[in-house]
Amino acid sequence: MEPTRITPTDPIVDLDAVALSRAIHAREVSCVEVVDAFLGQIDRHNPRVNAIVAPADRDALRFQAAERDSEMARGVSRGPLHGFPQAPKDVMPAAGMVTTKGSPIFAGQVSQTDAVIFERMRAGGALFVGRTNSPEFGLGGHTYNPVYGTTRNAFDPARSAGGSSGGAAVAVALHMLPVADGSDMMGSLRTPAAFNHVFGLRTSFGSVPHGPTEEVFFNQFSVAGPMARNVPDLALLLSVQAGFDARLPLTHRAEAPGTFALPPERDWTGVRIGWLGDLGGHLPVEASLLDTCVRALEHLRSIGCTVDAAVAEFDLERLWQAWIDLRSFAVAGANGALYRDPARRGQLKPEAVWEIERGLALPGTRLYEAMSVRSAWYQALRVLFERYDYLVLPAAQVYPFDAELDCPHVIDGRDMDTYHRWIQAAVPAAMAGLPALAAPAGFGPGGLPAGLQIIGPVQSDATVLQIGHAYDQAGGFSRVRSTWLGKAWDAAAPSGLPN
Repeated sequence: MEPTRITPTDPIVDLDAVALSRAIHAREVSCVEVVDAFLGQIDRHNPRVNAIVAPADRDALRFQAAERDSEMARGVSRGPLHGFPQAPKDVMPAAGMVTTKGSPIFAGQVSQTDAVIFERMRAGGALFVGRTNSPEFGLGGHTYNPVYGTTRNAFDPARSAGGSSGGAAVAVALHMLPVADGSDMMGSLRTPAAFNHVFGLRTSFGSVPHGPTEEVFFNQFSVAGPMARNVPDLALLLSVQAGFDARLPLTHRAEAPGTFALPPERDWTGVRIGWLGDLGGHLPVEASLLDTCVRALEHLRSIGCTVDAAVAEFDLERLWQAWIDLRSFAVAGANGALYRDPARRGQLKPEAVWEIERGLALPGTRLYEAMSVRSAWYQALRVLFERYDYLVLPAAQVYPFDAELDCPHVIDGRDMDTYHRWIQAAVPAAMAGLPALAAPAGFGPGGLPAGLQIIGPVQSDATVLQIGHAYDQAGGFSRVRSTWLGKAWDAAAPSGLPN
C-alpha cells in the first residue's frame, strides 16, 4: 500500500506562541485560520502519537473562533490566549468536556465545572479542542491508560512520551498546540519535557491555583504550570494561569491574575550554579545521560555563570521514604472511596491500589515524621542556596524508553524497588516546594532527548525562567525540532512509525 501523504505544514503552527498572539491581535491571521491550522496539524500527527484525546466538535470550534474574530474586529481582546487552540490535561475537570483521569471508572463522564486554570484559560480566549492524555490518575511517569491508550514520543514514536503530562508535551513538540497546561507532583511536567525536548515549569506551590479540590490546606505537592517550546512562551501561558484565588487559600497574592511577566535580560556574570549530578551516586542514572547533561552545563558557563559540583548534606534515602509516605497518604485520601467500593477497586491499576493501601495503613505519627523530614530538607536546601544561586539536576534519570513497557525496572544495573523510583530525580524540588524548570539538554548517543532541571530558591519562579531563557539562547535548544514534523505517515506500517 502506498503511504498516506499529508499536506505541508501550515506556517501558522510554526509560529511561537508569543508571535502567534501578536499576529492574532494585529489581525494578520484570523482565529478561524488559527484553529483550522492546528486542527490540520492534529490530523497530521495525532493518529500515531495519541497526544490529544476526546476531540471537541469541530463545527462548534469554528463557530467559537468566528466569535473571537468578531470580538477582535470590535477591538475586544480576552487576553494573550485569544483564539488559541488548547487541550486541558485530562486529570482536572473542564466544563462540558469528558474528564476520565485515564480511568475506566470515569470514562464518558462530562464535567460541569472548570478547574481554576482552565477557567482562566477559557476566560483568556482559549478554545478547547480536546484533552491531552495522561496516565491513570496521573500516576507514573509514562502516559498510558485503558481508556485512551499510549501516548508516543515526539522524537521517536516507539518510545515513551513520559508523564503524566505526556500528551501535553508531545502536542507542543509536534506543534499540535502552541502551548499547553500540565501538572506536576513527581515530575509530571519535568519528565515529559525532558523526553520531548520542550520546556516545562514546576511552579512554586501557590503560584498557580491547582483545584479546587476536596482538601485545600494540607496537600502541597501537586502544582499546575505551563509547557512550551521556549521560555517566553512559558511566561505567556503562566501570565494567564498564575495569581491568587480565594477558593484556594494558599495561593499567592504576590501576582495578580494576568500580571506575570518574564523579567528583562540581565548580566549573568558570577551567578553561582550548583551541579547536583546524580546526588553523589544516590540516583541511578542511565549510562551517558549524565555526560549529556554535563555538556549542557557549558551553556550556563558561556553566559558567565560559574558551575561547580554541589553536595546536599542530607540522608537522601530518608528523604525518599518520607516522600513515598506523604505521596501514598495523598493518593489514598483522594481515591480511597474508589478502593473501598469492590466493583470500582477492580478497575484500578495495580500502582493505584499499592499507593492507596500504603496510604490507608500509615499511622498519623509516621506522617508527622515524614512532614518533619520534609521541613528539614527545605532547611538544608535553604542553606545550600546561601552558597549557590541555582541548583541543577537531571530532569530524568533515563532517556525515553520503549513505549510498550510499563516503566524502567533496572537503571545502570540497579533494580527499581517501586514503580516510580526511576523518577526520583523529581523529588528534591517537590519536597522543598521549589520552582524547577525542565529545559532541554540535548541528545544522547541514540538521538533521544535529555533534560536538565534548573531549581531556584523559594518563590523564584520568574528568575528561574529568566536564567532558563538565557541558557536556551546560548544553547539554541528551542530552535531544534523533531524530524517527524516534516514526514508523512505510512498507514500500512505495522509499527505505526513515519515513512
